[in-house]
Amino acid sequence: GRPVFGLGVHLRGRVHAQAERARLLGMAERRNVDIICLGEALIDLVAEGHGVPLSDAERFLRAAGGAPANVAVGAARLGASVGFVGKVGADPFGDHLVDTLAGAGVDTSHTLQDPEHLTGLAFVSLLMGGEREFLFYRNPSADQRLEASELDEGYIASARLLHIGTLTLAVEPAREATLHAVSVAGAAGVLRSLDVNLRPAAWPTAEAARDSALAAIAAAEIVKVSEDELEFLTGGTGRKSAAKLLHDALELLVVTLGRAGVNYYLRGASKVVSGTVPGFEVAAVDATGAGDAFVAGMLTGLLEVPTALKDPRALEHVLRRANACGAIATTRLGAIPALPDALEADAFMSVRGG
Repeated sequence: GRPVFGLGVHLRGRVHAQAERARLLGMAERRNVDIICLGEALIDLVAEGHGVPLSDAERFLRAAGGAPANVAVGAARLGASVGFVGKVGADPFGDHLVDTLAGAGVDTSHTLQDPEHLTGLAFVSLLMGGEREFLFYRNPSADQRLEASELDEGYIASARLLHIGTLTLAVEPAREATLHAVSVAGAAGVLRSLDVNLRPAAWPTAEAARDSALAAIAAAEIVKVSEDELEFLTGGTGRKSAAKLLHDALELLVVTLGRAGVNYYLRGASKVVSGTVPGFEVAAVDATGAGDAFVAGMLTGLLEVPTALKDPRALEHVLRRANACGAIATTRLGAIPALPDALEADAFMSVRGG
């Protein structure tokens, strides 16, 4: 099976391990969805106007958000069968998130609503130069209260791919729930995907964020980091720094470079193959949804083209289309409203070249 880590399925003894694996593989015989996104669904309150710091903002626009939720919607729009596993409040904002996910075709049967904790809020401002400022109101919020005992192991084991971020690793019990899901997926042969997507403001210390991200990378087959995150994790941004994140089970590492595209590191039969896939020049207005649109495009492409995890040429085509999804998202405001569907992505590729 795939390696497990952290506070996941604790197996005692070889016989127990074999029995547990057989049970999870049995669950995987019937696949309910292609992709499960597990993690936070939050309300983004985005400051009106570019270049306005939160300290000066007077008006905010409400938007459904949370990176795993955004990826779920993006993948569903691109034609994948997607489920979202997480917890929101039993409140109007939680209702809005569930309705937004379901309206996009995401399976919300495993999206829980907590009557005791409110939906999390993230205040966001778009600063000059494309940077963003975040302030989280969570203390704790419903997404942080997801418990391992609330997970449907059979549902997770039935997917082709489990996708997580690192935000739910910042606090218990969501941390244990996330690690348990990763362990269940690994034991059932489900691919694990990680978008590091670090939000330093959500962590007690930078060291805690780094350690948790590195541990999560060590248990994933597909990892996406930004160039800034690569520097935070390894101290550098080049190929030697990326090589520090590689491990035997990691099949694909993607380092995003903004409008310049991505670098990739693909584990071949005998060596790691690396390359660069350029991005697209567009008239960008808001980069909020770009990373999640890229991840949605990459994951759906990897499932549609299984050879992409073996063949660099096939992978480059998948990443080119994922870059197109990210580029399209920057031309519109917001995250979920900006995520393209398959027709838009294909039309863009046909015009700009794929």
